[in-house]
Amino acid sequence: MDAHIALPLLIALIGVALLFDFLNGLHDAANSIATIVSTRVLKPQYAVAWAAFFNFIAFLFFGLHVAETVGKGIVDASIIDAQVIFGALMGAIAWNLITWGLGIPSSSSHALIGGLLGAGTAKAGLGAVVWSGVFKTSAAIVISPAVGLFLALMLVLVISWIFRKFTPQGADRVFRKLQLVSASLYSLGHGGNDAQKTMGIIAVLLYSQGMLTGGFHVPMWVVLSCQAAMGLGTLLGGWKIVHTMGSKITRLTPAQGFCAETGGAITLFMATHLGVPVSTTHTITGAIVGVGASRRLSAVRWNVASSIIVAWVVTLPAAAAIGALFYGLTTFF
Repeated sequence: MDAHIALPLLIALIGVALLFDFLNGLHDAANSIATIVSTRVLKPQYAVAWAAFFNFIAFLFFGLHVAETVGKGIVDASIIDAQVIFGALMGAIAWNLITWGLGIPSSSSHALIGGLLGAGTAKAGLGAVVWSGVFKTSAAIVISPAVGLFLALMLVLVISWIFRKFTPQGADRVFRKLQLVSASLYSLGHGGNDAQKTMGIIAVLLYSQGMLTGGFHVPMWVVLSCQAAMGLGTLLGGWKIVHTMGSKITRLTPAQGFCAETGGAITLFMATHLGVPVSTTHTITGAIVGVGASRRLSAVRWNVASSIIVAWVVTLPAAAAIGALFYGLTTFF
């Protein structure tokens, strides 16, 4: 491929990016709806429609700081071309499909960043890596689930005290309504943080082709198409991962589901405001573990949680290796 590619090939690459965004919504549907489905507040088909709507409108509530981080804060934007973007996207898509097929809730976000790192270093070596952005993203792998766990645990304690005089049935009725709010907030956070990663990829691709005037920015058509692709993916759901997230880690009541979603949503809102591309999967897993551990440590199926943690650790290097491989393949054409 040359530095500037033909328009049909550019359109095809943007299509691949939107396919990744669609798969991100499909893969991460569980993050938004697992708790609300497992507590039987909404039937699955209504839950995915609820989550997809809030995924789509997330751009109305957040800036585009995460898109800027992905676009120019992971790999030096000057070395990114169509080949690097193709390698990054294929690394992320391949890893997403592998983990989705196995029912493992890995991070689509870190798969994309891993793919970008792999393809970028395959082209220009480690000198192309923007280490400050990589360290910030890597730190979030640990920090975001820890914050989600802590906030969910604190919410359980606060709510237990506030509702101490309620009967279990009365509290259950209240939290069945409140879970609609917490699920919508988490879906907003998911759409706000995750869709922006694909926005950043498409924007830097357009930038590399000289199609953005006035410096690096994200055009509105890119914003809307990415939000729509993610919302459509969420609408189709990812039922194997819903089962893992919603019931295999721990059993949840509506009150606990509310605490997990609210703790996770607060974490995502903070990260999106700071421009940190965190994993919605990591965040909600940490929050679910937090509410499970608030009952007793044995309420959490630690073998399931530990296998998810292994997937977290493996995702970045695995996607990087696949991204580098696909970048290498493009050099033959």
